[in-house]
Parts: sequence; C-alpha cells; structure tokens
Amino acid sequence: MPLFEYSEFDGSQEFKTLSAEMAFDKLSEHLLEHGEYVLRQLDRLNEDDTDLLKLLIKEGYLEKDEEGKLAVSARGVKRIESKALDELFTILRKDALGKHPTEFKGAGQVRHDDSKPYEFGDPVANLNLHETLKNAMIRRGRDRGKPQAAHLDISEEDFVVYETEYQTSCATVVMLDMSGSMARYGKFYHAKKVALALAGLIRSRYAEDTFKLIGFYTYASPLSERALLKAGPKPVSIFDSRVFLRVPLDNPPKFVPEHFTNIQAGLRFARNILQRTAAANKQIICITDGEPTAHLEGRDLVLMYPPSERTARATLEEIGACVKAGIQLSTFALIEDYFYLGLMNFVDQMARTGRGTAVYCSAGELGGFVLDSFVRGRRTRRNVS
Repeated sequence: MPLFEYSEFDGSQEFKTLSAEMAFDKLSEHLLEHGEYVLRQLDRLNEDDTDLLKLLIKEGYLEKDEEGKLAVSARGVKRIESKALDELFTILRKDALGKHPTEFKGAGQVRHDDSKPYEFGDPVANLNLHETLKNAMIRRGRDRGKPQAAHLDISEEDFVVYETEYQTSCATVVMLDMSGSMARYGKFYHAKKVALALAGLIRSRYAEDTFKLIGFYTYASPLSERALLKAGPKPVSIFDSRVFLRVPLDNPPKFVPEHFTNIQAGLRFARNILQRTAAANKQIICITDGEPTAHLEGRDLVLMYPPSERTARATLEEIGACVKAGIQLSTFALIEDYFYLGLMNFVDQMARTGRGTAVYCSAGELGGFVLDSFVRGRRTRRNVS
C-alpha cells in the first residue's frame, strides 16, 4: 500500500501540472464509473477559464458535439479502449495473446516456418526466398553438363511458399445488462471496461471481425463505443414488491419503468444483427447480474417481478432461435455479495438450451473470462452457405 507524506508547500518544490494524457486518463476513470454525468459537470465549466479543459480539447481528447456539448472524441475513445486493454493484458500477462489459430491451414495472415511447393493461386507475398534460391542452386548443380548462364535462372518448380494458417472471421455482439441492479458493487463499471477492451482488441488485432454492443434493460438498444462511455444503469423508478405490467409498444404510456431485465429483447436484437453478417463464426457474449424480468409478447412488453416462469420461457425460446441461426452464446453471471441461486439456475438453463457456456464470477474477474470466451468463440471453422 503506498505511503504519502504531507507537508506545507514552501515554494521550493517544483509543481508539475498533469499532461493531457494523464489528465484524460483520470477523467476516463470517472467516465467509466459515472457516465454522462461527468461530461455534464464539465459543461458547466467555462472553457476560457479552465486551462485543463482547454488542453484536453486542444489535444483532441474532448470535442463539442452538434449541440455544443462536450463529448469524448474518437481519439479519446481509442485511448480509453487501449488503456482498458493494457490493463486486461497486465492481469493476464502469463497468457500472452496474439492471433488465435484454428487447426486448419489455408489463406490467412500468420506465416509458419513450414513451407510447401508453390501452387497456382498461392500469394507471392508468402514466398520463402531462401528455399526458392536453394532449389534453383540445386537444380543448377544437376545441370552442370549444360552451358551455365552468368546469372541464376529460377523456374516455377523452384518456388517455395510459407504455409499460412487459416484464421476464422468472427462477428461478436456483446450484450450488457443496464438494469437497475448493475449500479451496485461496480458491476457496470467493470462491464463497460471489459467491453471497451474487447472493442480495442478486435480493432487492433482482428481487422476482419465485426463487433457490436447492445444494452438491455426494459428494452434493448444498440450502443456505439462513445455512447457506452456515457451510459449507466437505469435508475430504479418503482419499488413495489410485486409487479405485473403490460405495455403496448405501438402506444406506450408516458412513463414506463426502464430498470427491468429484458434478456429476450437483447438476444433478438443481437440475432437480427448477426444474421445479416457473413462471418464464419457468430457469437453473443451476454453479461448480466439477474434473472429476466421483462419479455415481449407480440407487440406488447410484459414486465413481471419477481422473475416468472413465463418470462424465462420466452427468453429460452429466443435462445433456441439463436441456436438455429448458428450463433454461439456465452453468458456471464455477475455474483457479488450473496448466493444468486435463481440467477445461477437460469443461466444454467441458458447454457443447456443454447449449447453454450455459463460462467459465474465477480465483476473484477469478468475481463479474463470474457477474453477467454471470445478467443474460443473464434476457433471453430464453419462454412457459410
């Protein structure tokens, strides 16, 4: 634990202001924890009177949106993702990651020491020049009885290329629970950080992959990475011990509580996204801390608390639809200070129905498990019809 010594400032010590990078890193931690509230507080400051704010805008970490309000820039989002990824790799340092292979060889980005004779269609960029020249020299030696040219002739039979590793493409959708209970124990903070780290990993190392974010609560909606930074769990707005509400989606009332957990809607949204992609592998990573308490019935939204069999059945039916669409599902149940028997039982049902993975962990352990699930989800080679 670090020790600090405090004393009166006598003017002899050199005072150093934070660099733009360090200041933004401090700000990003508050953004991850408190979301849009932080930016709104910064909006209250007068930019002309705040050197730090001017510095962050000048260096391109913050910008003004179309409404003149402060927003994190693309550069800022990239730095937050990079920092989150670095932190995750620091934790998992002993399991260094690179490109993740399949057991198949074929067209890909990773070269091996193994080589093979050139075949029509092999990329010339993978030419093993050393072996190719050696073959030409050997062939020249066999032809000693023939007139020798002053230069080395290389024919097609001499060409050797490196073997390459087939790498699957993967479309990943991360579903983040934004229900009211995610505000407790830093659960949403850790979930946001993991999602942003995964976005940074995919962008930097898996350029052929696609990545989407969906937040689910009473409803479900897509999230850009910039929107995720500002997002937070939905505040609890009703406190009744028992709830049964039916909301017509075509004509909803002015007030609909948003803090419920609609896993079915999130899965349906994710399935629709993934069915439009041509990736060889499609996977959903669902991070939640509670059983579903909301589901859709036709054009009606049904909210039920305590969790009901009716909602569970509707959610499992949607998981079945994901299986039929060839989508792999991994569910991460955040279990913090007490034993979530109902949640664990339901997540087990999700894993059985979806033929997928169920993981129970604390929020602080989430990153390692999600990263491992993402890696495993890329390894299966599937043919796309």
